[in-house]
Amino acid sequence: MKCKNELPMWVPTVLGLAAIYNLAWGVWVVAAPQTLFAWAGMSPLQYPSIWQCVGMIVGVYGVGYAIAATNPYRHWPIVLVGLLGKICGPIGFVAAAMQGDLPWRFGATLITNDLIWWLPFGVILYFAFRFNSDTSRQAEPLCLQKALNGPRSQRGATLAELSQRQPTLVVFLRHGGCTFCRQTLADLGEQRRALEAEGVTLAIVHMGRPMDGTMMLQRYGLECIHQFSDPHCLIYKAFGLERGRLSQLISTTVVKRAIPAFLAGHGVGKLAGDGFRMPGVFVLVDGQIRVTHTAATAAERPDYLQIVQELDCELVHA
Repeated sequence: MKCKNELPMWVPTVLGLAAIYNLAWGVWVVAAPQTLFAWAGMSPLQYPSIWQCVGMIVGVYGVGYAIAATNPYRHWPIVLVGLLGKICGPIGFVAAAMQGDLPWRFGATLITNDLIWWLPFGVILYFAFRFNSDTSRQAEPLCLQKALNGPRSQRGATLAELSQRQPTLVVFLRHGGCTFCRQTLADLGEQRRALEAEGVTLAIVHMGRPMDGTMMLQRYGLECIHQFSDPHCLIYKAFGLERGRLSQLISTTVVKRAIPAFLAGHGVGKLAGDGFRMPGVFVLVDGQIRVTHTAATAAERPDYLQIVQELDCELVHA
């Protein structure tokens, strides 16, 4: 099976081609600095050495891309700098051409120098960000039983122990800066009494440090709720909560639901955890998962009382 974090084969190939192209371009400019300007119908350069220095810089970028091709996840800053240069170059050219300093014909060089690299470089940076933001890579995974019986809340209980006392509604949050994480906490704060009246214990799993979680929950009157700090998302993974696809994190549906959440005062904070990890809701009874609700998008807003009622129906028919 192909590892989800495995780099697509085309990525090092593209960076290798970028390295070859930049090195070739740099050598050409250094060896024949007047050729391009003659083709564009411009007067010969009075100081060709300046243009040759530009060729040397382009060649150095080629060396950088060759290095990045060996490990794009690690050397992504080289790709970022290259992409910024390939964006700024066309902007500078258009400004110069509009002022009459350069002929528009000169812009043909932008196609191979800059424009064709925008999409692949952008996608490479996305892959690198996704890989490097995966906090679960930094620790050994947990099986479900260890996740239930190992980690303890700030009040000293495991999920298994809580579920043996009474049914436990376990809510896995998005990262702390996400507007939907804050919306979830606001909903739980409003529904907490109704959930407790149903004979259910509420437990929250978050990606922050214990103190960060306490401060976050305190804003919604949930500081006494059992909370489990899971910065490496090991409990998330043990419960089967995977990292979302881009369409699950950024889509028209997500944006439409984010606007009212933002206007309701939930806001947006800094990325605090794995921004790709999906949320979810589970009901535990006697150390067993009895109800599972996984989110289709990051913006999903579950009806927690309905989820608890699903448990009641299951127990009746058991």
